[in-house]
Amino acid sequence: MRWPTHDVTNQSPELGDYNLFDADPALQEAAAREGAGWAIKQLRETGTVLGRVESFEAGRLANAYAPLLHAFDSRGHRVDQVEFHPAWHTLMAGIVARGFHAAPWAEPRPGAHAARAAGYLMQAQVEAGSLCPTTMTYGAIPALSRDPALARDWLPTLCSRDYDPRDLPFALKRGGLIGMGMTEKQGGSDVRANTTRAEPDGHGAFVLNGHKWFFSCPQIDAHLVLAQAPGGLSCFFVPRWRPDGSKNPVLVQRLKDKLGNRSNASSEVEFHDAYGTLLGEAGRGVPTILEMGTYTRLDCVLGSTGLMRQALTRALHHARHRSAFGARLVDQPLMRNVLADLALEVEAAIALALRLARMFDDTDDASAHLRRLLTPAAKYWICKRGPELAAEAMEVMGGNGYVETGVHARIYREMPVNSIWEGSGNVMCLDVLRALGRSHAAADALAAELAPAGGRNPHFDAFAARLLARLRDLPTCGEAGARRLTQDIVLAVQGALLLLHAPEGISDAFCRARLAGDWGYSFGTLPANADFAVLLARALQD
Repeated sequence: MRWPTHDVTNQSPELGDYNLFDADPALQEAAAREGAGWAIKQLRETGTVLGRVESFEAGRLANAYAPLLHAFDSRGHRVDQVEFHPAWHTLMAGIVARGFHAAPWAEPRPGAHAARAAGYLMQAQVEAGSLCPTTMTYGAIPALSRDPALARDWLPTLCSRDYDPRDLPFALKRGGLIGMGMTEKQGGSDVRANTTRAEPDGHGAFVLNGHKWFFSCPQIDAHLVLAQAPGGLSCFFVPRWRPDGSKNPVLVQRLKDKLGNRSNASSEVEFHDAYGTLLGEAGRGVPTILEMGTYTRLDCVLGSTGLMRQALTRALHHARHRSAFGARLVDQPLMRNVLADLALEVEAAIALALRLARMFDDTDDASAHLRRLLTPAAKYWICKRGPELAAEAMEVMGGNGYVETGVHARIYREMPVNSIWEGSGNVMCLDVLRALGRSHAAADALAAELAPAGGRNPHFDAFAARLLARLRDLPTCGEAGARRLTQDIVLAVQGALLLLHAPEGISDAFCRARLAGDWGYSFGTLPANADFAVLLARALQD
């Protein structure tokens, strides 16, 4: 339509109907390299579906119309129902159908976690709030599998690919989801300060009384909950419905009004003689629930990487179509540096995220030690890089990136959550120190991981040597130096991965900028003679 005042020109077209997998060589190569080559056809099909305009529209709608709490029905009965926009259920149905909540457990095979990771990373590009029940279920299943009764009664339905949002006793459902409740007002990350009490009911179960300050997805079928019991802080399985068919009195006080993650219902709850069963050993609640947390921390890495990937994609798409001062943005030297730097960060994040997922497939001791070290390290660094990258990508878009009618503003609001949830940055760095302090096995596994890249780049060799020397004298670092140490561990692993698997122009730019310090304090400060062309050509393929 021609308007009377002006024609719309020099605007980038809407990005839509593209294949998220085919557009991303780094993801394709990482999936194949880390053991998921058998899933390439499936991942390509997933990339097609998730890249459709209607998929991104479902993400928009699910966030524009946030969930609503209905504590009571029209007759005054307590129901604690959460109402979602239909787009939320569309997103969840797709996630469950693809098995992102349970496939490695339901269909175990070599590379199953890596294949799921590649798909989850693409799902994150479309909508992030729906990943919360997805990752909690994925993390809860191995913990539940150790309890014979829960494994028998719950795992077959949890592993189903049939999404069933109905609020019914679990035995009547076709599919299910699991959540967790750890955080209380007075404790935060210090869960040992929790005050919720669990007392034996005399029939083999427990009665819980207390509260949770953050209780994600109160509408789903059960939660793993930490509570003080006669044997100490313990983990309890708290279903939404009691065995007698009545609603379990886990009362939702309100839904959280969050900066981002708006599609997801996060709540505050109180337990009023709520029914629960002990999961794991009494007094071992933190190790029990942290097994779940290990998997959800992996998903924080994957989720942030997916958001970074989508921010980069949209910035590149815009720069390829928008002109300023007589040339396309993507052809202007300073903008090329910015975009290439963003692309370099995303390439390194994808390589690390899929390598980490592979460690969940491998069963050898070295992989276990490396996974124990790199899971918190990667969560710390990737989730810290996300907000800065999202802001820079938004700036590429200019004012169009800052408004809520596009995707960038939602990506920016989503970015901090993966750094905060499942353990904040400081908690992750302290966890890295614990992993290193228990024995030399973690440091030895890291040295073995870096060794194949040795001799390929002098900047990498020098950086790795300094890092490994610091690990041999860990007390000198101390808690005050834990963030710098954690950062350097991740950078070294990323450098090794890129040297081994990325084009030379990419690995050279990473080693010079991230390891040798030939870099400024913001994106767009790569060495002026870095290979921008290879970075930009690889970052988004048609």
